[in-house]
Amino acid sequence: MRTFARARFVRVSSRKAGVVLEQIRGKSVADALATLQYTPRIAARLIEKVLRSAIANAEHNHQVRNLDDLRVVQATADGGPSLKRVQPRAMGRAFFIKHRTSHLMVAVSDEVNGARLAPAPERARPPAARPAAAAETPDAKPAARTKAPRGGGKAAASKRGAGKGKR
Repeated sequence: MRTFARARFVRVSSRKAGVVLEQIRGKSVADALATLQYTPRIAARLIEKVLRSAIANAEHNHQVRNLDDLRVVQATADGGPSLKRVQPRAMGRAFFIKHRTSHLMVAVSDEVNGARLAPAPERARPPAARPAAAAETPDAKPAARTKAPRGGGKAAASKRGAGKGKR
C-alpha cells in the first residue's frame, strides 16, 4: 500500500531539498534513514522528519508491520511561496531578498514493484518524409548558402553604438 507524508511551507529552497531527495529515491526505508542521518545538509533533517512521518502513517493507517519491506517510491520538493524582504543599500537603493519555501512530499510503499516502475515503451516513429529532389538524386550536394549571416562581431556592435559608453 502506498502511503505518503507531506510538509508544506518548509523554509528551504526546493532545489536544495531536491539534491537530498535524489539520494533517497528508490532506497529501502532503513537505507534512506541512514543516508539522511549522515548527509551534512539542513534539508536532510527536514526530509528525515517527513520520511519518519510517512513510516508512521504506513504503520498506523495501513497496518504495515514489516518495515523492512517499505521503500521510498516517490520523493519530491515543489516550490512554495517566497517571503519577500528588502535590504536597504547605499544611495537610497534597495536590494530584494527572497526567502524561498518548498512543499516536501515523501511516499513509501511495501509493494514489490512499487519502487521502480518499468519505463514506458518508446513509440516507433514513422520515417521522416524526405523532399522529392533529395530522393531522386542521392549524390546531390546541399545548396550553397547565398546570403551572408546576420549580425556580426565586436566591430559591428561598436559601429551600432551598442557599447557601454554615453550616447
